[in-house]
Amino acid sequence: MSALEETAPGQLPRLLAGLKPHRQLSLGEHLALHGSLALGERRPLFPLLEASGLRGRGGAGFPTARKLHAVAGCRGRPIVLVNATEGEPLSDKDKALLRHLPHLVLDGAVLLAAELRTREVVLAIAETARAELAAIASALVERRSRQHDGRIRIEVVSVPDRFIAGEETALVQYLNGGPALPTFTPPRPYERGIGKRPTLVQNAETVAQVGLIARYGPDWFRQVGTESEPGSALFTLSGAVRRPGVLEAELGVPVRELVARAGGLTQRPRALLIGGYFGSWFDAADAAALTLDDACLNERGGGLGARAIAVLPVGACGLCETVQVANYLAQESAGQCGPCVNGLAALAGGLNRLAERPTGNEADAIKRWARQVQGRGACRHPDGAARFIASAIDVFAAEIEHHHRHRRCPHPGVRLLHLPAEGRT
Repeated sequence: MSALEETAPGQLPRLLAGLKPHRQLSLGEHLALHGSLALGERRPLFPLLEASGLRGRGGAGFPTARKLHAVAGCRGRPIVLVNATEGEPLSDKDKALLRHLPHLVLDGAVLLAAELRTREVVLAIAETARAELAAIASALVERRSRQHDGRIRIEVVSVPDRFIAGEETALVQYLNGGPALPTFTPPRPYERGIGKRPTLVQNAETVAQVGLIARYGPDWFRQVGTESEPGSALFTLSGAVRRPGVLEAELGVPVRELVARAGGLTQRPRALLIGGYFGSWFDAADAAALTLDDACLNERGGGLGARAIAVLPVGACGLCETVQVANYLAQESAGQCGPCVNGLAALAGGLNRLAERPTGNEADAIKRWARQVQGRGACRHPDGAARFIASAIDVFAAEIEHHHRHRRCPHPGVRLLHLPAEGRT
């Protein structure tokens, strides 16, 4: 019996069990915690994932078993691609797994490869994530010295650190020798991906969950979370909380409870951004009544996305915060379709005018442009940006009025949301 099986049913942490804050878990420590999982003795993986209800943890939330089944049903020799690029600037969950618990991610990748009867795994990491690249390299040396993965080969590749580079078709195109930009579909990567082969693309956290489900089973996995969204997930909290960083919590956890687990608030909150830069702003009073699951958030026009949550205090201006992110998202455009090239530029320009030289009618125009952009892009980049911007117009009406009336920001010089250009590493 592993150490994790000896804990109370449903107890957290799961993914973060055994984490050492200042170093990575060795292979020996990992096996002592979770037990070994010999590839030749394992149970078939597909029925376990199907029964677990695991959905992708990268943002789209697609059922993991369905994706695996689609790749298995295609002709050709498949390949497993672990997407650990984590282009969302507010998220650190995948990097935390790679830095501290690399063997859990590698276990899941190897299990998926064995299920597909392939020997090839590619692990994609942002080129600026030096600590994570070093941790994975060290973990692979350990595994190879013990022939831990049999004949399965794991190749690590570094990719450009851009917001859009982690989109699965952009990632596949880059690995095929092209630019890290989304491609028009179909075919999807599961049909024709790396080297025109069927490619299973899964987020690093999703793959780590696979490593746990294969050991402990779907019933164990479902002991936390909700009926429709089972399991635990990693959340990255920033802003006005006492202990910002990565937390593991059950899906469906109330916002109030998650903030309490992060040590509570440091200042009175004005609003919460839920889902990162493709997410939505919520007034603090409204956010307090939310639970962190897509069923709840979708009803209110939001979604979990990458599960990055920023708590904006009353001493910051939500309009100016949104302006800087909108400018960044417009710059990160793939430049391949009108909604991205023209639509996002127009939205960002309108927000800049709203903050700097408001005349009184920009807000309505921005909301109209956001509706026109959504659903018309070649990828989801304009959709996410438009949703983020439109939510700000609704939530920060008071700040917009202050800019219009006084021709200045109520909180000049205060900035909370971070961007790669500001030195994020």
